Amino acid sequence: MTQYKLTYFNLRGRAETARYIFAFAGISYEDNRIEFADWPTLKPKIPFRKLPVLEVDGTFIHQSLAIARYIARETGLDGKSSLEKAQVDALADTLNDLANLFPWQEEDKDKKKQITDNIFTNVAPDVLKDLEEYLGDRQWFVGESVTWVDFYWEICITTLMSMSPSFAQSNPKLLALKSRVQALPAIAEWIQRRPQTAL
Repeated sequence: MTQYKLTYFNLRGRAETARYIFAFAGISYEDNRIEFADWPTLKPKIPFRKLPVLEVDGTFIHQSLAIARYIARETGLDGKSSLEKAQVDALADTLNDLANLFPWQEEDKDKKKQITDNIFTNVAPDVLKDLEEYLGDRQWFVGESVTWVDFYWEICITTLMSMSPSFAQSNPKLLALKSRVQALPAIAEWIQRRPQTAL
């Protein structure tokens, strides 16, 4: 039986998509959450010195989207055809582009607020409009069943709404997708029992 160990900080953050996939697929894994105070000691031992990392029978995979894609392929959550897989990847990269704009590690509070406010006001609305048009009247972003990019969307919107409660309020189809993901029994159970963190 394959042994999985996912290492990240005690946050949802960039490891949460992998956790959703594990939860939905019913796969056991070690959810190794470290404290920021322990990171300097651990950092030199981690490939490319960044988190999250996933160990698969002792082999390391780094980069959050690569981790998510790997687990999704293993569990059939990456799309039903080569074309669907490409669509899922494209949407995930679109969401990641938006997430990467935010100044997560900026220490100057005024500068951080200015950049964040600009993204919410001038960048995010166009991305949301495109995503909602792409989703259309479908239940899921791609194909006839849920894929990991639907999970990634729910994770992104939950975090961004915690920063700006009005985020996506003009996009009812995207909000409905968020609710559909949260209503999936395995995801609902994970959300209920996971550690409660700010991000």
